[in-house]
Amino acid sequence: MAVADLREELNCSICLNVFEDPVMLKCGHNFCSTCITNVLRAQEGSGVYSCPQCRMQFQEQPALQRNIVLRNIIAHFQSTHSKEEPTGILCTYCINFSAPAVKTCINCEASLCEGHVKVHNKSSEHVLIEPTSCLENRKCSMHKKILEYYCCKDSICICVSCRLDGIHKGHQVKTVQDAFEQKRGELKNVLEDLSSQKEEATNKIQTLKDEKDKEMKNAANLHKTILDLFTNIKKKLNTLEKQVLKEVCRQKAETSKSATELIQNLEVNIDKISKKIIKLEKIYSLVDPITFLQDRDDENHSKEEDRKSLEKKTRKEMEYLHEGMIYIQLCKGLCHIVNQVKLDVLQAGSDVVLDDDTAGNSLHISEDFKTVSSTKIPNSYPMILKRFTFNQVLSKNIFSFGQHYWEVETSKEGNWRIGVAYASIDTKKNQSALGNNKKSWCLRRFNDHYSVMHDDNVLSLTHASSCNSFGVYLDYEAGRLAFYELGDPITYLYTFNTTFTEPVHAAFLVSASSLKVMSMTC
Repeated sequence: MAVADLREELNCSICLNVFEDPVMLKCGHNFCSTCITNVLRAQEGSGVYSCPQCRMQFQEQPALQRNIVLRNIIAHFQSTHSKEEPTGILCTYCINFSAPAVKTCINCEASLCEGHVKVHNKSSEHVLIEPTSCLENRKCSMHKKILEYYCCKDSICICVSCRLDGIHKGHQVKTVQDAFEQKRGELKNVLEDLSSQKEEATNKIQTLKDEKDKEMKNAANLHKTILDLFTNIKKKLNTLEKQVLKEVCRQKAETSKSATELIQNLEVNIDKISKKIIKLEKIYSLVDPITFLQDRDDENHSKEEDRKSLEKKTRKEMEYLHEGMIYIQLCKGLCHIVNQVKLDVLQAGSDVVLDDDTAGNSLHISEDFKTVSSTKIPNSYPMILKRFTFNQVLSKNIFSFGQHYWEVETSKEGNWRIGVAYASIDTKKNQSALGNNKKSWCLRRFNDHYSVMHDDNVLSLTHASSCNSFGVYLDYEAGRLAFYELGDPITYLYTFNTTFTEPVHAAFLVSASSLKVMSMTC
């Protein structure tokens, strides 16, 4: 059999293309799995199923059996005939010489060379296809007529007799060409949509790869930074250890020296007293009253002088260790190291203070500008442009670069919001509350539940409250704002990823509650 004839045998009689995932009915005819499934689905309403090729009927929807052998034949054929081969089909109308055919007319059942194609009937009835010597698949198996129409209800190609007198009578039909153009257009839309999805997914993959590479570099840099930081901390701790231990040794030496001097003085006096005792014992043994009394008067005088001398030499107390001073020196040294670490890790200015000129009238700001609390009796603050009408306040600090961190201690009761906002945030309108607009981002506690807010969008967090201390980390250039609950252990809550277009302030909102910005130095 010629290659072209074999190719025709491998075509599905429904879609007229090479079988895709071929399946076989009980009658022995093969179809594409998708094609026959669509036909059988269309026949469900009639209660009777039939083979599109031989019209054999089935009372129940027939089982579809995969034709593995046919699938392998198709795969082998396609792999060995991937390049266009000569058809081997000759022009039907050439008499004196055998010119190769370039088209076959389905209506005329004739093959045409280039010359005869030019003069062939151009009407729509004369459908030209690629050269073939086998037109059986393009004819109705029942009426042996050319498949000119497409039944929209049954999704199958039919002939004119099927349309007028057969089982497809009264069904909505289209010409094969119209159906082809419609289905091809639909397929084109599907392909365009899939191509768009593929391109979008490909771009997303590339974006994720770029972000992954960036984060891996950030992780490597952070790893090195932490190692360098701990190396520096260890050096400073070693220096502090030497300083504190040196002071301990100094005080130890002073204590030992003072105690030794006192002991030596007392030992000298003990020797003197011992000699006095021996002398007095001799006097005590005298029996002559005159001699005894004369010697005794001298001893009484000597006794008073010895007592004064002893008191003078032992008046100085022993030097004790000053433990309090040691611990103060240790704590100050540790605080200095911690403060230096904070300066190394975070930019200066993270020690946030509140701007009372932005505080709403129902807020009280402490004298150290660290605590904000709501009040029942409104204050009479000067009405200036940047003052909020809401119970919220901004920081005096402005962050336009670098990494910053601050901690907030909240009251156990009431509702609050903590985050950042642009200075250009509206201060008077209803949407000026933190998180209710495009110019602020915040963590919110409302009725003992956590959520994050931006541009009036609320995302609930599943974490249950366990403490009242929170950390806020801002990386301005990276556009990251992260929140942490400072319990034991520290719990990560959420990170906003954005692009900051203006400098930001730390921002706070309280309702029947209070917030305290913790000092970041010892």
